[in-house]
Amino acid sequence: MKLIIDLLGTDLGPKEVVLGVIDSLKKTNLNFILVGPEKIARETIKEQNADINRFEFIDTNVYISNEEDPARTLRVKKDSSLVLGLNRLNEEGEGFLSGGSTGALLAGGLFITKRIGNIKRATLMAPIPNADGGITLLADTGAVVDTTPEMLSQFASLGSIVARDYLKKTNPKIYLLNVGTEEGKGDNRTKEAYKLIKENSNLNFVGNIEARDFLDGKADVIVADGFSGNVMLKATEGAYSFIFSELKSALTSSLKTKIGGALLKSSLTGFKDKYDYKKVGAAMLVGVNKPLFKAHGNSNRLAIEFAIYQAEKFLEGNIIESIKEEFIDKEK
Repeated sequence: MKLIIDLLGTDLGPKEVVLGVIDSLKKTNLNFILVGPEKIARETIKEQNADINRFEFIDTNVYISNEEDPARTLRVKKDSSLVLGLNRLNEEGEGFLSGGSTGALLAGGLFITKRIGNIKRATLMAPIPNADGGITLLADTGAVVDTTPEMLSQFASLGSIVARDYLKKTNPKIYLLNVGTEEGKGDNRTKEAYKLIKENSNLNFVGNIEARDFLDGKADVIVADGFSGNVMLKATEGAYSFIFSELKSALTSSLKTKIGGALLKSSLTGFKDKYDYKKVGAAMLVGVNKPLFKAHGNSNRLAIEFAIYQAEKFLEGNIIESIKEEFIDKEK
């Protein structure tokens, strides 16, 4: 299998992305098509004594920034790494990973890769580490801000398929993000979405969930509109960073706390690793004809490495085929 990697658009530059790809070589069976500055990629591969035979190259220095209008720029910058990579994906390759502009990737998924038939909108699904040591899927995290109840119902179905085939959950527990757990809570859209999801006999819909229970591990999939999901995701990431920073400051403030910190070091390291987004993987744009993966814009080589492991696991699950069977074949 081949995974196409966008080298451009990340904060740390193309070399850092290439290093992450190289770090993954010992544990992955994937081969790679690197889209970006070929000279930098080849030099980095040579420096690291990596197997050049596992790489192909598409040379470009053009990328789409976060400040540019995604849909317009896709048409103008046809030689950008994202457009070149997605066009190649339509010809060959099993998936595409980018840490560049989220908006451009979403637009590229819509206009180049295209949605699977009968799916109203694709969802950006993020894997979130939870208190049980597992993963909770959050759909949506920003692909669709203005959702309809039907879209939210489809997000639940897509999330259930991914949880089953990617997380290997036999009967994934689906929850709907809301301001309370009671069935009658929420605005009209959420109430209608609740009804539609509940009526779907193929789903193990448990009910509403509040944001404070987001990380406790009881949910396999949490369904949300893109605005609420994105806010909750970023708030969680910010709270994690703040709490760990405050703990570190408190445990290094005096000799006494430093001694206590030394005793707690292994536990704190385990806590940090458990909720470290760099080791969880990329978000997945689910509902388009090929798997697209979105890494953080500030991803370092470790984050790229683990995003590749997650992408490979997703590809091995043949999830796109399962989605097509659910949304296309069953409609015939």
